Amino acid sequence: MTLDVYGVGNTLVDIQVQVSDDLLESLGFAKGAMTLVDHETQQRVLEALGELPRNQCAGGSAANTILGIAGLGGRTAYAGKVGDDPLGHFCLEDMRANTVTVDVPFSDGPTGTCLVLVTDDAQRTMLTYLGVSADVGPGDVDPELLRRSKAVYVEGYLFSAPTPREAAYRAVELAASSDATLALTISDSFLVDLFRDEFLELAQGPVDILFCNEDEARSLLENEDSRECARQLGEWVPRVAVTLGAEGAVLVENGKLTHVPGIATTAIDTTGAGDMFAAGVLYGLTNGLDFEQSARLAHHAAARIVSQLGARLAEPISQEDIPRLAGL
Repeated sequence: MTLDVYGVGNTLVDIQVQVSDDLLESLGFAKGAMTLVDHETQQRVLEALGELPRNQCAGGSAANTILGIAGLGGRTAYAGKVGDDPLGHFCLEDMRANTVTVDVPFSDGPTGTCLVLVTDDAQRTMLTYLGVSADVGPGDVDPELLRRSKAVYVEGYLFSAPTPREAAYRAVELAASSDATLALTISDSFLVDLFRDEFLELAQGPVDILFCNEDEARSLLENEDSRECARQLGEWVPRVAVTLGAEGAVLVENGKLTHVPGIATTAIDTTGAGDMFAAGVLYGLTNGLDFEQSARLAHHAAARIVSQLGARLAEPISQEDIPRLAGL
């Protein structure tokens, strides 16, 4: 069976908690940022949160996107790493229950977790303990599943450690030797300062689709003009999507720049908005939609994500609604 998208990323269990600004400030973490923490720090924060309600689901950036594609009706598979512990078993069961093909052996050590603290202004502050997800390597990338896929999706977070970086480059190598389209997401602007040269080399080389938000694009090219950044990236990459938050996204395809407006909504939690946007685009491109139509669908999906708590659609988008949402 042909797959639509094969994803490679850090496999985490997301734990979402709504908190006040005062509580977040007392914890001492930068609002709206992703911070890598050790297990002890994350446990300390969980204890400080006391009995506040929590929502738990399989996550991680690429996993959110792969689950989003599956939720739209796409055929997906995923490569990652989890521990042989309750969270690891929960994570794989959750992905399989959502029709994602995932054949990941359990590893020694704890499953990675991302504690997502959501404030009333819909900002999400992420405290990530990578656990064994930091050990995902080139041997975890399945050549057969990848070669059966129309597209391969690689998350930028993989570049934050040596072994996951090797997994990313293995996926890049296998995509180049197959007919699969290679899609890369930058993931976070803090990564750009650390790995700018690598991201630029990939953009100027094998990447077919590049996803980034305007902060990441500006940081990558060290230019404050988001549209100019998109235009420059579009000189290297056949398809570029630079998201602009509520303003939508700028697309560049074969040098042509198009602004696709966002969908008005009341934001509750921005967790996973970019991941869901990528899901909508990749689902569309692997299922007969053009780039702009795919982005329209992606905006609708992302708008629904930010209007709820968590990175998974509470109410799936039906197959019957997709043509209308894509503007067909």
